[in-house]
Amino acid sequence: MRKVIMLGLATFLSAADLSQVIESPDATAILKKDALPLAKMYTMPEGCVSDDKAAIARGQYLFHNLNGKDAKENPPEGISRKLADGKDKQFGNCVACHNIEGAKGYGNIGPDLSKYKELFMDSGARNPQFMYQKIADPRVDNAQTHMTVNLANGLFSEREVCDLVSYIAAVKK
Repeated sequence: MRKVIMLGLATFLSAADLSQVIESPDATAILKKDALPLAKMYTMPEGCVSDDKAAIARGQYLFHNLNGKDAKENPPEGISRKLADGKDKQFGNCVACHNIEGAKGYGNIGPDLSKYKELFMDSGARNPQFMYQKIADPRVDNAQTHMTVNLANGLFSEREVCDLVSYIAAVKK
C-alpha cells in the first residue's frame, strides 16, 4: 500500500506544473543591488585617531556589539541604535572574529588585536593609516578577505572608523 501511495505521489509531482508556486526571484537584480563597489584606498581624516575617552568608548561599543536591537548595553553618546530611516544600526561585532583585551566571547578567525598599540604601532610595524584602511576597505591588499568592508558599503561613517581605530590603538587596562 505504501509503495502504491509513494508511486502515485511521485507521478502527480512529475506531472504537476509547480512553476506558479515556486518563487523565482531575478538573481541578477539581487546581485547588482548587493554588489560592493571596487576596492578603494581611503585616506584617514585629519585628527582621526584620538585618546579622547568618548571616541574610545564609541569605538569599544562598535567593536563589541552586533546591532542596535540586540546590543548588550545602551550606546555611549554619539551612537544611536537606529538609523535615520528607523532601521536598526549595524555595529561592527568585530569581537566575533578578533580578540582584544576585555573581550567576552571573542573569535579566533581574525588576528588577535590584544596589545595592538604596544606590539604593532609602537614598534613601527603598523600605523593608524594602515588600521584605518583595514577597517574601511580591507580588500585593497587582500581581495579574498572575509572581513567586512565597512566604509565602502556604508556600514560605518568615517567618524565611526576613526573611533574603532582609536579604541584598538588605545592602551587598555
